[in-house]
Order: sequence, then structure tokens, then C-alpha cells
Amino acid sequence: MTFSSLTFNMQNGQPWDEASPDDTGVDLEKTVDFLRQQDADVIFLQEVEQGFDGGLQIEPPPNFSYLRANLRGYDSVFSYPVPNEKEIPFGLGLAIFCKSKLRDLQKTDLPAADIEFEYGGQQRKPSQRLLIEASTVIHGRQVRLLNTHLQAFFMIGASSGEYAAQRNIVETALRAQTGPAILAGDLNSAPGEGVVEQFAGAGFQTVQNEEPTWRRKPFVLDHLFYNAHLKLIGRAVLPTLCSDHHAVRAEFAFR
Repeated sequence: MTFSSLTFNMQNGQPWDEASPDDTGVDLEKTVDFLRQQDADVIFLQEVEQGFDGGLQIEPPPNFSYLRANLRGYDSVFSYPVPNEKEIPFGLGLAIFCKSKLRDLQKTDLPAADIEFEYGGQQRKPSQRLLIEASTVIHGRQVRLLNTHLQAFFMIGASSGEYAAQRNIVETALRAQTGPAILAGDLNSAPGEGVVEQFAGAGFQTVQNEEPTWRRKPFVLDHLFYNAHLKLIGRAVLPTLCSDHHAVRAEFAFR
């Protein structure tokens, strides 16, 4: 028996328009339609909500609330990262949707690097990022689900090789897994940064690392990692105009 997993950086519901990629508004209905079409057993989402200058985080989270109301048949969890007064107004927040019950939610803050950069005429500091975990039972087997969204150091003139704290904490979480587990997320890893190899050393293989998943640069940012308790049956990168990212889908079986 198999089950399907999908990871998607949804860019807070902002569709992609090649002619005007940063001024397209929000269309959550398109996001929901896309996710419904995939009908995955487990859905990992990044950049669920809009970030704001000053670090505002709206409660209850409006985009997650919309998704939860319209993706019927799924249990779900969500978390914001720690607020940052110097936040860049991009997407933030992680969610997991699952056709089976989620339990044992755990949140781990991933520290921000102590550097500064300029954006929008202001000096900024990177935000803390987040790793969330939850357990579920699929076909009678417990599976640990992990979801993360790491800092895009390549966008601020640095590298995760220089500032490795976030990825090292995720590696520690991977090494702690004793049963079937999947790590999904936007690793924001530029070519040569070595995050995929680092997680492979912790026993987690990515389903693919060849086909770009980001429209703005030909980078493989989005991944589904799995450990030796699972067998990869199929994989696909799914182009979509619902975001500046493509989705990644995989089918797994238990070993």
C-alpha cells in the first residue's frame, strides 16, 4: 500500500505572472483548487501567510483558516515563526494537512543569523525560522512529519554554509527519528551549499535534486526527504501558476 505526499511553497496565495511577478494580489481559491486536484494524503505548506513590515502576525491566521475551511477531509496544524520587527514583507508560516489525524505537534525555533542587509530602503535583520513536527498513522504505521522553511542566505549576500545553525538543528531532528519519517520544505539552498548532502548524511534522501522548483532562478529549493523506513515509488515536480514555486509530489510505501 502506498501514500502520497506533497510539498508546496504557496507564496501566501500570490499567483505567478511573468510580466508582473510581484504585483499579482492573492487568489487562495486557485491554491485550494490546485491542492484539491492533487488529492495528496499529506500536504506540507510553506509561506502560508503574508509577512508585514513591523512583524505583524494576524490571528487567527486568515490564509490558513481559509485553507482549513475549504480542504475538507484533512486534519491540519499551523504555526507562525517568532515575530521580527524588521520582517521583510514576504510569506511566512508553516502548515501540515493530513487525511489522518495529526497529534504530538512540536515546534522548534531556528535562530536568525546575526547579520544585517538592506531591503526596501531599510536595514533589516533575518527572521527566526521554524521547524514543525507532527505524528500520524497511515495504513496502520506511525509516520513522523516534519516541515521547515530555511533562510534564503543567497538573497542577502551570504550562505547557509557560513551560517549553518538552522540546518544543523534540522539535522539533529532528523537523526532523532527512529521510525518512518518525512521532512518537507523550502530549504532555500543555492547550488553548492550542501544542505541536501548534509541531510543525506543523517539518513534522509531527497526524492529529486535535478529539476528546478523556483521560477525566479533555476534552483532546486523545495524538497521531500524520506528515511530508510520508506521506499520511494514515484515522484514529480508539478509546475503551477499558483506561486513562484512549483510543488513536489512523491508516492511512498513502507519497507
